[in-house]
Amino acid sequence: MNTNESDKNEAQSPNRREFVKKTAAALAATSISASDQEKPQVKFWPEAHWGERMKAPDDGKHYAWLVDTRKCFGCHGCEVACKAENDVPLGNYIRQTIYQDFERENGQMARIMVPMACQHCEDAPCLKACPCGALHKGAGGTVQVDYNSCSGHGACKEACPYGAIYIDPVANQAIKCHNCTHRLDVGLEPACITTCPSEALYFGDLNDPKSKISRMQKMIDAGKNTGLEVLRDNKNTQPRMQFIVDDNHPMDVWEPKIPREGESYSNDAYSVFEWGQQAEGNDK
Repeated sequence: MNTNESDKNEAQSPNRREFVKKTAAALAATSISASDQEKPQVKFWPEAHWGERMKAPDDGKHYAWLVDTRKCFGCHGCEVACKAENDVPLGNYIRQTIYQDFERENGQMARIMVPMACQHCEDAPCLKACPCGALHKGAGGTVQVDYNSCSGHGACKEACPYGAIYIDPVANQAIKCHNCTHRLDVGLEPACITTCPSEALYFGDLNDPKSKISRMQKMIDAGKNTGLEVLRDNKNTQPRMQFIVDDNHPMDVWEPKIPREGESYSNDAYSVFEWGQQAEGNDK
């Protein structure tokens, strides 16, 4: 090769290198894009799509939950009742009891058990994300799924900040707590309520001052050593589930164990290797 050809190739080599870089970047972007398309993308639709569905029926009821973290001793009664009532398959959960071990200020080890389920948010992100309009507000503000419309897209699961939705592996539809509406319609309480032996769960109409949940809420508000907190209030979802906590059952100890967006309750929660883990990621 003569000197002129060598100089010409050398002059072109940076352009070749630039071409290779751009081609590699384009292929990588294409690969990432294809991979992303395999997963449901979290997207809140315009209010015109979900505004009416976010409104609760004008039935005069305000269904809500109280969870007394001081009383739950992890018997799984609520879980079993929920599975039996709603035909929940093995490996999936509509509600789950969360365990967390921690060390108290006096050096003693303790365990907190907290029964978890859908928070039935006032400003429900799952409802905003649903592309097929299946999620809506039912009696008393209950967040429900219309199974004649649900396509199993999974956007609701990706949007839920509390991991309270799973996609049924057979029906390919979104499954979550619906406050046992079929029981409420005939004057019964949700199955988990009637099964809890420690009375750690309260459900009812907050618009009824004589309801058990209203009386309990008033009692806690008047207490000195206890308080009411909602889960991840920084999400601004206005959940209808409140937790009774005190110095021995602080929320910041067990909150990191609750699933987040894109997650669901799983069998891993009951692994002995999970029980002893200290709470981490409080800033998430």
